[in-house]
Amino acid sequence: MGVSALSAGLSGLNANMGALGVAAHNVANMNTRDFQARQANFQEASPAGSGVTLSSQARGLAAAEGLSDSAVAGDITNSLVYKASFELSAKVIKAADERIGTLIDIKA
Repeated sequence: MGVSALSAGLSGLNANMGALGVAAHNVANMNTRDFQARQANFQEASPAGSGVTLSSQARGLAAAEGLSDSAVAGDITNSLVYKASFELSAKVIKAADERIGTLIDIKA
């Protein structure tokens, strides 16, 4: 659990921050005419085990009145998941940092 854990944790922070931005953008524009909502998709980074990446794809054109209530509820719910995942990634980074510090102290 060293530098690779730091890298994986950082990629988790970035991906969840991006996904939270996608959800926030969808909610903020829910009443915009012809708004095209996006959906965040997480993918394993290459090489395997090195972290996660984020891509966003269109969910299709929204109705003229804006997004449906279920789509907005889904974005709000997803934002809570992204926030929790962001916090977990931060804990991975903290644990990796402590482990690296311990290894450096032992070698000194």
